[in-house]
Amino acid sequence: MERYSQSGRRKTSVARVYVSKGSGKVLVNGRDYATYFPTHILQYKIDQPFTVTGEDRNQYDIKVNVFGGGINGQAEATRLAISKILVELNAEYKPSLRQNGLVTRDPRMVERKKFGRKKARRRFQFSKR
Repeated sequence: MERYSQSGRRKTSVARVYVSKGSGKVLVNGRDYATYFPTHILQYKIDQPFTVTGEDRNQYDIKVNVFGGGINGQAEATRLAISKILVELNAEYKPSLRQNGLVTRDPRMVERKKFGRKKARRRFQFSKR
């Protein structure tokens, strides 16, 4: 098996994931994924594509470069990229991943601030007198 690569995005986070045959090491920005994503919920999000498809994560070495956004957005961007790689490996995984919403890019992002406003839509307080 050669090296597969995909990118995943969520909000302002971008994750580039590289998967190759190996012993099950997952490195995120040079650190173990359990230390980079400290909570069990975030670690579950990384493992979710493998549990849905029934694929054994210990067969693959995963290297992740992720930047931007918060830690939750980074975990979800990584999850999307891993799901895309699994579909690339075996197209039969796509229906089960789609059913769990793992191959759909979540397009929701923060709306930009407009000029003459306090925030994106919030106006300055109006004073009649």
